[in-house]
Amino acid sequence: MGLLDSVLGALGNGQQQANDPKALLIQAALSMLTSQSAGQATGGAGSGGLGGLLSAFEGAGLGQLAQSWIGNGQNQAVSAEQVQQALGGGHLEQLAQAAGISPAEAASHLSGILPDLVNQLTPHGEASAPAGGFGDLAGLLGGLLGGDKKA
Repeated sequence: MGLLDSVLGALGNGQQQANDPKALLIQAALSMLTSQSAGQATGGAGSGGLGGLLSAFEGAGLGQLAQSWIGNGQNQAVSAEQVQQALGGGHLEQLAQAAGISPAEAASHLSGILPDLVNQLTPHGEASAPAGGFGDLAGLLGGLLGGDKKA
């Protein structure tokens, strides 16, 4: 997770980010989305990573909502209840534990984070990592943590 640590460190000299539950949650979510073994680690169905997240939303009947985050159009909003429905206990519990917050708090934060996070990880409307990696993680994290947002 060295790349994520260095990006978070560059955003706030590490200290502030290390104590910020939202930053820890974003870091954990990015790790989950970029890991191909995330589904296996939690006993989830299908592959891990972004595909696993999409499968989880599809399994909860929310596939069309999650697909809006990948496409080039408007991202549909997701509620904390929908995040809890899609991620269930496994992924949500792990993310909450990594951030040091309750699963309900994690679901609330993720409802605001996931649409932009998935959108930024899929800049060309495809649910796979581009050959050069996942692009400008520093810009992405800065926006999600309250920095300048692109219009």
